[in-house]
Amino acid sequence: MSEHAVFVTGAGAGIGRAIAQRFAAAGWTVGLYDIDAAAAETVAAEIGGPTVTGSFDVTDPTGWQDALAGFTAATGRLDVLVNNAGILVSGAFGEIPLAAQHRVLDVNLKGVLNGCHCALPYLRATPGSRVVNLASASALYGQPGLAAYAASKAAVRSLTEALDLEWRHLGIGVSDVLPLFVATDMMDAVNRGADSAKSLGVHLTAADVAEQVWHAATRTRALDPHQLVGWQTKLLNAGMTISPGWLNRFVVGRLSHADTLGEPR
Repeated sequence: MSEHAVFVTGAGAGIGRAIAQRFAAAGWTVGLYDIDAAAAETVAAEIGGPTVTGSFDVTDPTGWQDALAGFTAATGRLDVLVNNAGILVSGAFGEIPLAAQHRVLDVNLKGVLNGCHCALPYLRATPGSRVVNLASASALYGQPGLAAYAASKAAVRSLTEALDLEWRHLGIGVSDVLPLFVATDMMDAVNRGADSAKSLGVHLTAADVAEQVWHAATRTRALDPHQLVGWQTKLLNAGMTISPGWLNRFVVGRLSHADTLGEPR
């Protein structure tokens, strides 16, 4: 095992896979965890180097406890926890079954909360440890067609702020990364249900996000825990910072073409 160890959820594909590859390239021991055990093992074989693989559902606290115990038994440390696992449903809010929307909140928010809570003892035991949560540019302003997803990511953003302040005295840094649309398989669902993706286009790769996660995990702790990924996200954030609320609402509405989603106005 190497000197540093990172635990990545949702590591079987997309952004999680790219994150695992980035840390492995730097010589870290990488924990690849995914609800799909075979996918995690495939990625581990691809990246080589010291790895630990496992499968669990991030909505299950017991799964978290068992996975973290096994990982730290193998590595002796937990330098970085990357809460990457996430799902998405898109389309008109009233047409998406509640069970599907509840699942989005369970995975994207409760999964992150579970991970932070269960990992805390191991993070405290590793000097200079970090947590990096995957948020989204949709956390900056809720997007029509992605209501539950945006709500989950806004909550992750708030949780990140709270824990970064609360755990400061423990020496644990907590940050998140906020990309706009990323070229992964998840974009298939976005393209079917949210016109904002068609308006703005897809200009980020999984590798772009992985590089930002690497910076958040290894660079000197930033004053702002929120790491914006890509020029579009940075431009959107800057505009919302200086623009009045009504203008932000107008712009997001125009980009999202909310009237095409079948919702009452």
